Amino acid sequence: MKTRKVLLIVGGVLIAGFVILQIIPVGNFIPELQFPGNPPVVQAIQWDSPQTEDLLRRACFDCHSNESEWPWYSHIAPVSWLVMKDVNEARRELNFSNLNLRSSPGRFVRDVEEHIHTDMPPQIYLVMHPNAALTDAEKQQLLDGLTQSLTASAAGSSPTTASTGSGSTSGDQETEGSSEKDD
Repeated sequence: MKTRKVLLIVGGVLIAGFVILQIIPVGNFIPELQFPGNPPVVQAIQWDSPQTEDLLRRACFDCHSNESEWPWYSHIAPVSWLVMKDVNEARRELNFSNLNLRSSPGRFVRDVEEHIHTDMPPQIYLVMHPNAALTDAEKQQLLDGLTQSLTASAAGSSPTTASTGSGSTSGDQETEGSSEKDD
């Protein structure tokens, strides 16, 4: 009888602690754990092919863009703290929604190449997102497509005109100066 009472008390304390974790806005005290949401996309990249865009969205965009998909567990503490910390750090390092392509597209490609062969996507991410794992051939295809897309975007041309005519899935995206036509 005494063991049952102890187990009920311990269980009650654990449940109460879990509920309290959900209520406390930890991001107000620790900026790295603040929910980043999805700010507007500052710079839409014109992809050289739908395959390049698909590979990047599959393996990179949940952390390295302002187009993250937030699964149910990303709202439940303490797992949410890890997700927020990882996304905030990833966006600070490389954010495909906010690239300054005029500065150095080669630097971005080198950064992606370095990480895609070593630690990206992280193993902890792959546990819940196994489709983000890329084969060596997919990694090379991603790097080739990214190089072509960023180089063409930095030069101000469409990567689809420089490619083999594979087309782009971002035809509905606004290009520079297109908003002025609406005046």
